Amino acid sequence: MLAGDWYLPDDEELLAQTVRRVALCAAYNGAEARSPAERAEILSELLGSVGDAVRIRPPFNCDFGTYITIGARTFINFNAVFLDAAPITIGSDVQIGPNVQLLSPTHELDAERRRAGWEKAQPVTIGDNVWLGGGVIVCPGVTIGENTVVGAGAVVTKDLPAGVLAVGNPARIVRSL
Repeated sequence: MLAGDWYLPDDEELLAQTVRRVALCAAYNGAEARSPAERAEILSELLGSVGDAVRIRPPFNCDFGTYITIGARTFINFNAVFLDAAPITIGSDVQIGPNVQLLSPTHELDAERRRAGWEKAQPVTIGDNVWLGGGVIVCPGVTIGENTVVGAGAVVTKDLPAGVLAVGNPARIVRSL
C-alpha cells in the first residue's frame, strides 16, 4: 500500500488499523468539551507525527492516521478529511481551511478490477507556510511547494511549485507571490 502497489482495502490488517482510527477520531471529535492538552494527546496517538502548537478543529477524519505527519504551528479548520493510504506530509506554519480533502488513494480504471475493490495510493506533500483555502481538494501524488496559496474550491491535480497563487478546477497558477 505505502509503496504505491495495488492492494485490497478489506485486508484484515488494514481493517484492524481502521478500528483503531475510528476509536481515536471518535474521541477527538466527541461532543464533550476537551482541553487542548487532551486533544493534543489524542492527536499524538492517532497521527504519525505532530509538531508543536498544531491545532485541528473537529471534526477531523482520516483513513489510518499513522501515515500523517504535521509540522509545527499548523492550523487545520473544521471538516478536514485526510485519506492517508500513502504518506501525507504537511509542513510547518500551514493554514488549511474548512472542508479540505487531502487524498492519497486512487482506484483502478479497469471496471472489473475496480469492482473487485483494488486501489493504490500516492503520497501527498504540502510544503511549509502553504495556505489551502476552504474546500480545496488535493489529489493523489501531488506536492505543493512552500509559500504557495491555493484558492478556495480549487482541485489540485498536479504539483505546484513554491511561491505561487493557484485557483480553479483543475488548479492553475495565476501568478507568483
